[in-house]
Amino acid sequence: MTMRNATLRQLKVFETVARHLSFSRAAEELHLTQPAVSTQVRQLEEHAGLPLFEQLGKKIYLTSAGTEMLHYSRAIIQQFHEVDEAMSQLKGVSGGKLNVAVISAGDYFFPRLLAEFTRRYSGVELNLAVHNREELLHQLATNQTDLAVMVRPPHEMDAVNEAFAPHPYVIVAAPNHPLAHKRRIKMSQLADEAFVVRERGSDTWNSMEEGFAGRLTNLKIAMEIKSTETIKQAVIAGMGIAFLSAHTISLELQVGNLVVLDVEGFPVMLNWYVVHRKNKRLPPVALAFKQFLMEEGASHIEEITRVTRLITHKQC
Repeated sequence: MTMRNATLRQLKVFETVARHLSFSRAAEELHLTQPAVSTQVRQLEEHAGLPLFEQLGKKIYLTSAGTEMLHYSRAIIQQFHEVDEAMSQLKGVSGGKLNVAVISAGDYFFPRLLAEFTRRYSGVELNLAVHNREELLHQLATNQTDLAVMVRPPHEMDAVNEAFAPHPYVIVAAPNHPLAHKRRIKMSQLADEAFVVRERGSDTWNSMEEGFAGRLTNLKIAMEIKSTETIKQAVIAGMGIAFLSAHTISLELQVGNLVVLDVEGFPVMLNWYVVHRKNKRLPPVALAFKQFLMEEGASHIEEITRVTRLITHKQC
């Protein structure tokens, strides 16, 4: 066999395994089973005539052949991305493909923003990815998305970052929590409270650090959880209080499962940003969606979440 028989699919699977140095994590990202990933890599190794990975203990590493293969695989995948972009340019907005990624807090309203956009431009093909901040930045760096929507734009990357909507953060508790009906709660009163928090490095964690501004250096963390939905359920069950995006809790506020605590300095007001690489040649559909966000994103998010009205009502 020769490399002429290799497929783009095999190269993409190999690149994903090489990036994570993990077959299981690659399978998760690609939405494949681990045996399917192993089969694709094994077939590529047969075409190459050399092993691409070696296992030492419980970890896998690239062989010399694997390192070379990774270099060329990424170049080939990039070429296909550029062809796809060129075809999108020719299609214009309607009929174009919109590649957009958003942090997990955005998935509470972002699909409805996309639905409104596609109502205006028929035939748009959507590719939406939801990630934490680290994965979102990787999507940008490896040209896997045209636009990224996040709270904390990257300063370490040569990117264009534009704010398009306010993003409030609040402290939430169960309705029967002792602080639930207190007014003007001092930040110091939270020092003895157990917190259920997002994982370190997430946008929510970093926003929490900024919101507390060093005033809760010895925060009592009951649990650290990657899922906002699980955090909300833990708070509802009385396992602690939480710092969360107000855009993630509108339903719970409406039905009375959560309350927003009236804490001094809150809500913490940050912004939603739309981000893309500075040298990225955005296809017409991505430019149109960016303009839609800049002009109408804030009003649509407020209409979807009703967050300003809900927070004001709950604290009155």
